[in-house]
Amino acid sequence: MKSPAETYFAALAEIRATGGGVRETSYYPALINLLNAVGETLKPRVLAVSQLRNAGAGSPDAGLFTASQFSKGASDPLPGQSPERGVVEIKSVAEDGWLTVNSAQVSKYWEKYRLVLVTNYRDFLLVGEDRTGQPTVLETLRLADSAEDFWARLIQPRAFAQARGERLVEYLKRVLLCAAPLNNPRDVAWFLASYARDARARLEEKPDLPALAALRGALENALGLHFEAEDGEHFFRSTLIQTLFYGVFSAWVLWHQQIAPRSPLPPGEGLGVRGEVSERFDWKLASWTLRVPMIRALFEQLSQPSRLLPLGLAEVLDWVNGVLNRVDRAAFFGQFAAAGAVQYFYEPFLQAFDPELRKQLGVWYTPPEIVRYMVARVDAVLREELDIADGLADPQVFILDPCCGTGAYLTEVLRHIKARLDEQGLGGLAGAKLKQAALDRVFGFELLPAPYVVAHLQLGLLLHQWGATLQLDAATGQTERLGVYLTNALTGWQPPDEDGKKRMAQLALNFPELMAENSAARVVKQERRILVILGNPPYNGFAGVAVDEEQELARAYRQTRRAPPPQGQGLNDLYVRFYRMAER
Repeated sequence: MKSPAETYFAALAEIRATGGGVRETSYYPALINLLNAVGETLKPRVLAVSQLRNAGAGSPDAGLFTASQFSKGASDPLPGQSPERGVVEIKSVAEDGWLTVNSAQVSKYWEKYRLVLVTNYRDFLLVGEDRTGQPTVLETLRLADSAEDFWARLIQPRAFAQARGERLVEYLKRVLLCAAPLNNPRDVAWFLASYARDARARLEEKPDLPALAALRGALENALGLHFEAEDGEHFFRSTLIQTLFYGVFSAWVLWHQQIAPRSPLPPGEGLGVRGEVSERFDWKLASWTLRVPMIRALFEQLSQPSRLLPLGLAEVLDWVNGVLNRVDRAAFFGQFAAAGAVQYFYEPFLQAFDPELRKQLGVWYTPPEIVRYMVARVDAVLREELDIADGLADPQVFILDPCCGTGAYLTEVLRHIKARLDEQGLGGLAGAKLKQAALDRVFGFELLPAPYVVAHLQLGLLLHQWGATLQLDAATGQTERLGVYLTNALTGWQPPDEDGKKRMAQLALNFPELMAENSAARVVKQERRILVILGNPPYNGFAGVAVDEEQELARAYRQTRRAPPPQGQGLNDLYVRFYRMAER
């Protein structure tokens, strides 16, 4: 079955091959069909109607209507309806789309409809309005640099669709949703994932990433992995994109938290550099908002202009910035603040951004009922079978989720601790004791930077909600540190050998913040008396080529006394390694 992009490319090629087409209008049906194919996937459905009537600004080549603007079964919109999602101005392939954007006709359309998609079939430019209400180009897409190049590529529509089709369809989805309300976590997650796919496609066009070689080496040393072969390369690039996007998202959430008490607020108003008043969120200032040293350092490493600009990612992050600044924050955070909303945000993002990686890593959201049951059962065992009266709330009980993801189990553990402390009638002291548990004895390990960022975000927000706010050190700009670490839970439990010491020395030189993270995680692994290990480890996955210490974990189960040794690949699944790590 042809994709919408391949169908579009093939239709253009067929029309041109007839030799009888008019350079502009003969190709209208191919574009209208593409817009309708993309609009069919949206809720509500968006329909493109060609040749609109003159409503005082001329006759746009097409209008973009939602399904609610049609009577049931009708092919034309209801009388007097203005297209909710804007209009389209179409020019011939040979014309310059950027010159068309600045034409008097597009200006008239914009004055009337406020959103105009300008295209010459190979370039797409969306004209909207900036923060001052003036026309501006919001987002662009180029399929080919020239008309000649475009026609040459259309000779093989399937190959062209494989190379550029995904970005075209994603771009058009964002265009058709640009005027839609943006007020809930799932829709915001989709937009971020859509832009993340565009960013990943740009990285895939780069055969190598020399500007990120040092960072790659640092992550390999710190996590005890080697990003080798095709899967390893995919994992590394996907990790970079997720870290960038969740760094920006987390900074936006924390930015909102800083300005929320200042009400009423105009849309987008907030704090900028060093706490100065700023009218809108700006991703370029995100590192001023990110308070966890490791998260800030990782984001700064990735967001340096010398790295982003050659990769073409700064433009994509500017588009992300625009989307975040048009979110209805009151409605969004009304849902986002609810328990578990952060996790509901992350999984839709990864599913939309990279479903294959999600499957490979075994990243599946654990239902809250299972999380609650497991934590309650552990608490009951501590109290009833180990005679620890306060269960998880006992200050001598150290807890670890070795694959904590976005923090579902850690959140539920802290909720149990809070409930027990509340029962004790400690008043204001309960908040201090809860925070002490989160800082000193409730630990989480996570291999992927994106859920690691989200876990810190979620736990920090919940502690704030529970009156146990992490305090900011004004001198360093850092908050009190939660016990969640970016680390490979399957390595680092033994002191490093000579090669390991050399890797750590190199890590300390190249990325001191990551070295500090690694050292702090090793303290937990080698010095803390962990009593409770709980979580939902990945049952399968690729996470780079494991070092010897990790490979050693499954060997214990291959040695048998009476039964024949196990055969096959079953013991290579990651959950087996996690089970052995917890067991020993």
